[in-house]
Amino acid sequence: MAEIIQKDGTWTFEGDAVRIVPGRDKGVGLLRQTLGEVVVPLRALAGVSYEPGRKAGRLRLRLRDGADPLLQVTGGRLPDASDPYRLTVEADRAGVAEYFVDEVRNALLLEQVASGPVDAYLLPGPAVPITVGAGDGTVAFDGDRVVLDWNWTTEEAKSSGGPREFRVADVKAVEWSPSKGLENGWIRFTLAGAPPAPAPKYDPHTVELFGFKKDPLMALVAAAVAVRMPHPATPVEPTPVPAVAPVAELAAAAPGPAAAEDHDALLRRLRELGELHQTGILTADEFTAAKQAVLRRF
Repeated sequence: MAEIIQKDGTWTFEGDAVRIVPGRDKGVGLLRQTLGEVVVPLRALAGVSYEPGRKAGRLRLRLRDGADPLLQVTGGRLPDASDPYRLTVEADRAGVAEYFVDEVRNALLLEQVASGPVDAYLLPGPAVPITVGAGDGTVAFDGDRVVLDWNWTTEEAKSSGGPREFRVADVKAVEWSPSKGLENGWIRFTLAGAPPAPAPKYDPHTVELFGFKKDPLMALVAAAVAVRMPHPATPVEPTPVPAVAPVAELAAAAPGPAAAEDHDALLRRLRELGELHQTGILTADEFTAAKQAVLRRF
């Protein structure tokens, strides 16, 4: 076992997992404090590194793509203070950090853990229920239902419809984007079959974020929802192509004796069969058999 204890937090390598406990230092972001303890299975790791510095170094875990729902929704946009996989290491503890790196790397080699992407989440994501208020609204998620409620800063075009509630099964995509410069951020839920979304300011399925302290917590909500949705690497089922009706069915579709006098309908059916034959859907034998069945109706 290898362990390193710092003001920023404590990392413990237990042979098959890295246990991360955030510290209480003022430099530890609200997201890390709220997320709490994280256990990263060895098979979810792509690598580990220590970056020395003059005053302090950095210990970093690199996870395999697709292993963690939080990293999936944030896409590398978390600030350092909110990144649970970064640990500030005091200069006099550099040797301990390097030993920690060696232990994890040796285990990765011994277990022959691949560093490539995965097709299923290997971390459970933030605990639910979870409720976060930030920007122009509040998001509550109980593991099944998402509820969006509004506050006094919400545009009337969005708030006039009242709170929004929907099930995670109806969510096609969830996105989190932090504020950047003068641009506001957002957490957006795209529902299956919904039309293109308007700007976050007016979208009743989006909470707009203004760049305040609680904004990163919305990333936890997004991760809690994302882990309960199909993994991004899950193959999309192709839309089934309707099977061509058998010749017997094509023949049966022709009008019966009671409608034998409707020559126009019979002629239309012959034209349809001819088009199916020309496009290659019907073979020559199938076309001949179906055509004869129609001709017998005259």
